[in-house]
Amino acid sequence: MPQSPAVTQPQTEPGIASAEDGLVVLDGPNGIAVTMTPEAAAQTGHNLVAAAAIAARQIADKAERDDV
Repeated sequence: MPQSPAVTQPQTEPGIASAEDGLVVLDGPNGIAVTMTPEAAAQTGHNLVAAAAIAARQIADKAERDDV
């Protein structure tokens, strides 16, 4: 019987970004690495900040609903 795939957990450690030869390299946990153009990296950064703010609000809203 095949095993079900492992359920992935959210990462709690941030990735580390560096600039190499005009490209941005984002090194993440478990050996994940992504190489992007400066433009793609900048937009990804904006997208991550916006999504993080929304996710934080969702957590706060849920906590508030659970307290009621």
